[in-house]
Amino acid sequence: MTDRKPCKVCNFTRQKSYGVVVPSLEELKLKGSEFLGFSSGQPVTVVLDNDGTIVEDQAYFLCLPSDTKFMLLHERETWSPVRRVDGGTAWMARDSMLLEVDSVDGSSAAAPWLDLARQLKQDLASIILMSDEDLQTLVDAPSTELASAVGLQEKKAEELQETLQQVLDRREEERQSKELLQLYLKAVEKEGGQQADQSKPGQEKAGDLEVETVEVDSASGFMSRTLMVLKGKTSPETRLSTEDLQMVVTRGVEAMERVLGLDRIKTSALLRACEAELTERLQQIQAVQSIRSSAQLDSSRGSS
Repeated sequence: MTDRKPCKVCNFTRQKSYGVVVPSLEELKLKGSEFLGFSSGQPVTVVLDNDGTIVEDQAYFLCLPSDTKFMLLHERETWSPVRRVDGGTAWMARDSMLLEVDSVDGSSAAAPWLDLARQLKQDLASIILMSDEDLQTLVDAPSTELASAVGLQEKKAEELQETLQQVLDRREEERQSKELLQLYLKAVEKEGGQQADQSKPGQEKAGDLEVETVEVDSASGFMSRTLMVLKGKTSPETRLSTEDLQMVVTRGVEAMERVLGLDRIKTSALLRACEAELTERLQQIQAVQSIRSSAQLDSSRGSS
């Protein structure tokens, strides 16, 4: 008789988490789907919650320790690392990083990039969620010391800094493009809306007020801030977290049309923009994870 293994399961937003005891990977999928409220028979992918490793082999599943936490994903859902945000900008250091503080002997005060370097050493995908200030700090760091802190060869560290600079440049170009587009759209709206303002006074202001006072649908699962961004911001897809984008894309046009109160054309355009932004972010995460795997392979070869 196969031993039963205590495990934990969660959905991709990590808002739901349950403990289960199962003898096999297949049973984990069935029982986890039932607890998480997934539709019966809907295919799911099992990954490790801590690093996104896909678990498909029963033997590997049995080798994992008890109380391992798994994430169950639908077809269009993707694993992303846990975000601990400080003021909406930088990742906070993980608990495991605190073990390294004593060996630094207070040098982080003199070199503020050290904490950021530790984050990169733990997970290179954190680049995507770093603020511009954090990225610039890493770009300005001495490449030799950065290489030592991250565990890379100096040449690899220089290439990493070049990549970070490219990320900064691309963000600045996107900001400038969006600012120009916003100015253009405002000019067009002002010119084209003057006649409408004269013929229907007060209606546009009433519409604006409706956006500000709209109540959150308790059944939608979205926070009020997320709904306000979706309804009232220019290029809202760039202001949402990866988890929010996945929720929007997963819900589909009809559901979001009811939640947002927009017409079908606007809702469809919004979902296309969210899906494109989500795809781009996931591609960035995959690219960074590929770099991390390559770096770990180089490091293991060097140590052997």
